[in-house]
Amino acid sequence: MKQFLAIFLSTLLVILFIFNVPVMSANSTEILWDIWGVPHIYGKDNNSLFKAFGWAQTRSHGNLILKLYGQARGKGAEYWGLNSLESDQYVRTMGIPKRAKQWYQKQSPEMQQYLDSFAQGINEYVAQHPQEIDEELKVVLPITGTDILAHFQRVIHFHFLTNPQSVKSLKTIASEAGSNGWVIAPEKSNNNHTLLLANPHLPWSDFFLWYEAQLTAPGVNLYGATLVGMPVLAIAFNDDLGWTVTVNPIDGADIYKLKLQEEKYFWDGQLKPLEEETEKLKIRQKNGSYTELEFGVKQSIHGVIINQQKDYGYALRVTGLDRPHSLEQLWRIGNAKNLEEFEAGLKQLQLPLFNFLYGDKQGNILYVFNGLVPIRSQGNWQDWQGIIPGDTSKALWTDYHSYQDLPRLANPTTGWLQNTNDPPWTSTYPSTLNPKDYPEYLTPASLGDAPNILRSQRSIQLLSESEKLSLDEVIEKKFSSELVIADRILDILISTTKALANPIGIEAAEVLKKWDRQTNADSRGAVLFTLWASTLEAKGIFSKPWNPENPLETPSGLADVNTAVAVIEGIAAQVKLLYGSLDVSWGEVVRMRVGEKDLPASGGPGMFGSFRVLNLQATKDEKFQVVFGDSFIMAVEFSDPIQAKVLMVYGNATQPNSAHIGDQLSLYSEGKMRPVWRDRNEIEQHLELKELVN
Repeated sequence: MKQFLAIFLSTLLVILFIFNVPVMSANSTEILWDIWGVPHIYGKDNNSLFKAFGWAQTRSHGNLILKLYGQARGKGAEYWGLNSLESDQYVRTMGIPKRAKQWYQKQSPEMQQYLDSFAQGINEYVAQHPQEIDEELKVVLPITGTDILAHFQRVIHFHFLTNPQSVKSLKTIASEAGSNGWVIAPEKSNNNHTLLLANPHLPWSDFFLWYEAQLTAPGVNLYGATLVGMPVLAIAFNDDLGWTVTVNPIDGADIYKLKLQEEKYFWDGQLKPLEEETEKLKIRQKNGSYTELEFGVKQSIHGVIINQQKDYGYALRVTGLDRPHSLEQLWRIGNAKNLEEFEAGLKQLQLPLFNFLYGDKQGNILYVFNGLVPIRSQGNWQDWQGIIPGDTSKALWTDYHSYQDLPRLANPTTGWLQNTNDPPWTSTYPSTLNPKDYPEYLTPASLGDAPNILRSQRSIQLLSESEKLSLDEVIEKKFSSELVIADRILDILISTTKALANPIGIEAAEVLKKWDRQTNADSRGAVLFTLWASTLEAKGIFSKPWNPENPLETPSGLADVNTAVAVIEGIAAQVKLLYGSLDVSWGEVVRMRVGEKDLPASGGPGMFGSFRVLNLQATKDEKFQVVFGDSFIMAVEFSDPIQAKVLMVYGNATQPNSAHIGDQLSLYSEGKMRPVWRDRNEIEQHLELKELVN
């Protein structure tokens, strides 16, 4: 028998060798690529897993990743010329490259290995597939673990948390980054299983792109997505639990005004010297030569000086720059097995922002207003949104609130939790968390201060209107494009426009009357209405502001009827001129364009109350293109086995000639999602490519 087995195995190996079939061994790590370009990585150990994840991301987004890492070094202008100079100055002024080196030294030995392995995967992929990477980008190689930390800082601390537009203008400008997140307890689920919906809304380009993957190694089985270039998943589920994140209204960056005298500033009645270092930037010229730019970076006790005007300077203070372990924290919660372990990971308080919504197989659901909230001496939320006097120590924060101080809600009696970037008080409804139990400066005090109040109200409505929900019903609700704003003001707009009896107004009113109040591809009237609402939005549409006594039905009413009618008539004339008809379909005018794909869009602006969020930009051909909104969508039912569906709206790759650029747009256009394949047999039935990464 032993002899037979030996002969059989020898023959099998010969056959595999002849037909060039890769053989998985204990010394190999395998990547199974499915037909949607999603890598399912089987690592022999964690280091191999991280290496393969770097390899996989480079196959899918190599050009973009090298560009982003070069920018995070503050060397874009040196590598690629003048167009990157502004970015480099921002990166160097914020001290990102130097701080990344310090952060790397503070990582645990284990995390250093993981970062180095991820970088090694990037380097080895390019070395073995040089023809797939643009030549001008290879100057960034080799990538190191420090580059990954610099990239993380640039994205999270100095774009998500600190809006560069606010830094440039010295005005508080809210970030556009948004998300929908739901978690539903078994008692509100048709099948008595916890349900999770993850739905971030980000720009469809640059470092905001999501990347989907399955990460498997001994003791690890994670499925989800992360921002491109990041080595750990940010939204994910494992065999026991899952979570999503949303951007929370948190004040993690303050600008202080300093009174200057020469190179000193007034501080508690005395003059204190500014610290200054010189930064040198190389700028590549078109002929290949270089020029050099020197500029000083000044620091006060508050932080870096971002602007200086005669006798005044403005200093930026950012939370979390002293917390270098965010990636380790995400890795830890991804490997949690239960609620206690998950919260133990959150309690590390390394990530400076993001709400967490959590669900598990045991039926637990959890909402946490996570982040680093400065302990402030006084004031409410609004007091800290402008420029802060920086001449005394009274306004300088030096420490953060503990995890126990943050708004947290587990297993509410409503059976559901949600967040749509609104303050924590409406994480369920009727409200359970009370703003009076927390410092006034922690976050806005009510739903009325939510950046997208209508979308938040729509989220609460969708969850409240059903006694129980199935996974498919959650997905159906996710794709709702009904505009809440239309329910508040459309009837009065129609009746008033008709009353004036202008022919173009009467025609517009008839179109709006027949409109389904949605922004689906075949919705007729949506173009006319949204152009009108967008025109009026800056002036204020509503006559009745948000009212805490009627929190889900206000704001409402039409503020200036005469202006509203004049604008609808003007917009109607433009629509007719441009598109030939007032009832032109939404999808004819609003397009999703990724790579060579050009499809009709379904979905609309979140600020108007669409839960299916797409933000638009005018194009040269007199149409509108989606540039922001629904990106990665994941719906999970914690059954046994787990059932899940996903969609990477714009596709899981950007590399030239990839078949996966925009290949999922058609599914999104139809309101559909893909099944998740986690089981190896299922993956192999939908296999596009198999790779071994040693």
